[in-house]
Amino acid sequence: MESRCNEEIIPQSRFGHIQALGRMCGLTLHEARSLVHKGDLDIPSLIHRFSDVGDSRSPFWVFGLASLSGIVFLQLIHVDRSSNKPSLKWIFFLTEREEVVSVFKSEPRRYSLQTTRSWDFVNLLEQQGQHGFTNTNNQQLLHKANYGKDVIVGVLDSVFSDAFLLNPGVWPESHSFSDEGMEPIPNSWKGICQNGVAFQPSNCNRKLIGARYYLKGYEAYYGRLNDTEDYRSPRDKDGHGTHTASTIGGRRVANISVLGGLASGTATGGAPLVRLAIYKVCWAIPNHLKLEGDTCFDEDMLAAFDDAIADGVNVLSISIVPSSLKPYEQDGIAIGALHAVKANIVVACSAGNEGPSLSTVRNVAPWIITVGASSIDRVFNSPVLLGNGMKIEGQTVTPFQLDKMYSLVYAGDVEVPGTTTNSTTGQCLDGTLSPELVKGKIVLCLSGYSYNVKKGLEVKRVQGIGFILQNPVNGIGISVDAHVLPGTAVFSNDSTTILNYIRTSKNPMATLIPPETILNSKPAPFMASFSSMGPNGLEPNILKPDITAPGLNILAAWSEASSPTKLPDDHRVVKYNIDSGTSMSCPHVAAIAALIKAIHPDWSSAMIRSALITTGFSSSLGTAGLKNNMGQPITDANGSPATPFHYGAGHFQPSKAEDPGLVYDTTYNDYFLFLPNNSTNKFVPSPSNLNYPSLAIAKLEGIMTVNRTLTNVGSNSSSYNSTIIPPVGYSVEISPTTLNFSYLGEKKSFSITVKSEIGSRRDEYSFGWYMWSDGIHMVRSPIAVSSA
Repeated sequence: MESRCNEEIIPQSRFGHIQALGRMCGLTLHEARSLVHKGDLDIPSLIHRFSDVGDSRSPFWVFGLASLSGIVFLQLIHVDRSSNKPSLKWIFFLTEREEVVSVFKSEPRRYSLQTTRSWDFVNLLEQQGQHGFTNTNNQQLLHKANYGKDVIVGVLDSVFSDAFLLNPGVWPESHSFSDEGMEPIPNSWKGICQNGVAFQPSNCNRKLIGARYYLKGYEAYYGRLNDTEDYRSPRDKDGHGTHTASTIGGRRVANISVLGGLASGTATGGAPLVRLAIYKVCWAIPNHLKLEGDTCFDEDMLAAFDDAIADGVNVLSISIVPSSLKPYEQDGIAIGALHAVKANIVVACSAGNEGPSLSTVRNVAPWIITVGASSIDRVFNSPVLLGNGMKIEGQTVTPFQLDKMYSLVYAGDVEVPGTTTNSTTGQCLDGTLSPELVKGKIVLCLSGYSYNVKKGLEVKRVQGIGFILQNPVNGIGISVDAHVLPGTAVFSNDSTTILNYIRTSKNPMATLIPPETILNSKPAPFMASFSSMGPNGLEPNILKPDITAPGLNILAAWSEASSPTKLPDDHRVVKYNIDSGTSMSCPHVAAIAALIKAIHPDWSSAMIRSALITTGFSSSLGTAGLKNNMGQPITDANGSPATPFHYGAGHFQPSKAEDPGLVYDTTYNDYFLFLPNNSTNKFVPSPSNLNYPSLAIAKLEGIMTVNRTLTNVGSNSSSYNSTIIPPVGYSVEISPTTLNFSYLGEKKSFSITVKSEIGSRRDEYSFGWYMWSDGIHMVRSPIAVSSA
């Protein structure tokens, strides 16, 4: 066996015990798999050396192989047979071997799988800007990119696309995946359409060109997949994958809507001629509801990354979010994405749905585009009319028609004694409501420990007429659902008004007004309350998220094997559905990355990421922040001004990203240099010095200078001047202040010096911006700084 290939090493780790990823240099994946299948693979004297530790029986089962950019990851599961537990002597022996890159625990990780109006809202389909932003002639972007023709998007999720998506599958019969009029599959595609349960190779076409599934890691932990809970194939039984894939590359489908005719119009993906490849890596958790999320295993995701790279995808869209942060070398998405970037594949990932708390952002590796979620300018009004004549604003996509007033009760007053506590009362939890007290009435349910759609199911169980749902924050946005009975969601403070009415009225009454679709709502965009926030909890000197995109109440294709609520008792079937999350915003960015790739096939993945980040829609130079359709800075869910910890560099702006003027390019070797324990450099520079399109400095001690390099992609001869809006409490200087370029591809470097001044507060972040402009292009970067 050859010695370790230093340029390919992932930093060594001494964490974990069961799962070992060993690297064998010089073998391709298919060569290694062939050797394993033939029984010829000498797991290079590695196993023999393991036996020297004192156990004559080989304690390892060869589980599978994944080859990432020349490194073959040998997946081994070790069990101490005497105790059926991992043996520490084997763990430490593994980590000492030069052939072993990293060792980490293999365990189920809970992942959150994170169109009609959203593309109009960013004017991608409009000749004239009407919905939220000034006209930027985005139609030209689609024409120049030929609608993404022949760009391949991989989706790790559950759907097809010309972007790579790690996902829970796809529903291939959806009209959004029609290949009518599309040309033959490009020769660059090397993938397959894998046969499985209810899925045949014939389900693929010139739009959905590939589909695979991965569950060895899942079945090693849980046992064989229960076919009643999921399809053992690329087919989507959840809806999530189909939704995200069609957002990226769905064809234009006219006259679609959700239940009740709401959100009617033409559905389309952002890049309707891209090719989609589906990589299903997440599966139903045994004995859990689908709406509670899926589980994914790192070894399955690594195998999917490996295939996607070999298959020839150009963009990866990953609407999968780990529940916790782990070092890069223990994070399957981070490892796989790094090797995808080495192959010049753009990787976009969801930021997570754990907002609005600080430091909740996930998928924070600097080689990933991390996407937050914000609103569009469409709402679904369904007011509550109280017996005293007061009308309370509400929202829903549940079709219904109530013809009269009904008795109104508060859930906390109609519970079965002993079924709730002080912290859970009033929340309409399973089995808590009294049939005798609820039958024929409308119930006010508080937010809390259960899914919104399950609260409605509980009211239905006891024969309630309908329910009013409290939104969890006093915000300006509501995630809507298609409930199993009449129901509408109201703002948190409005629920207090309703409760006061119940308390003060002798005979409280109410009715729910059927929903209607309202366009051009204001303000928009605003940050979704669930969108995970910075600072980066793993490496605070890299600003995350990078950018925001539409992710609240997005309409797209859906699996016909899943109901709109995903509840087992909901037997409604829909072809299109509304969903919310950073899982919905990520494919928006992936679609635009695919269009940029079509226009600039020679650009690196980092150049495309830089173009998206530095052209994020912002307010005028005099006001830091992001403008909404009222000309005001974007707000968070509570109506307060948002910051780069909400939206990174701002709201993505498709047409501007195609022509950014200048870009910050970064190579695989640059990323590798900044990784801890990279074994090639004892001194690891501060991540603040990575050539990143934004600047974050955590715990600044007095003064710090960082360097950046820009590459000219605008015009041959150009001169750019710098402008700075420093964070409050800090001074910022750029040197030189002018950059002159004489040819395309020319690189120019500059330094940024940040100094703490009077007014800076310890451990509190302050935000600013710096920008380069030639009078046509504005290359804008956010700054986030805190003092030690």
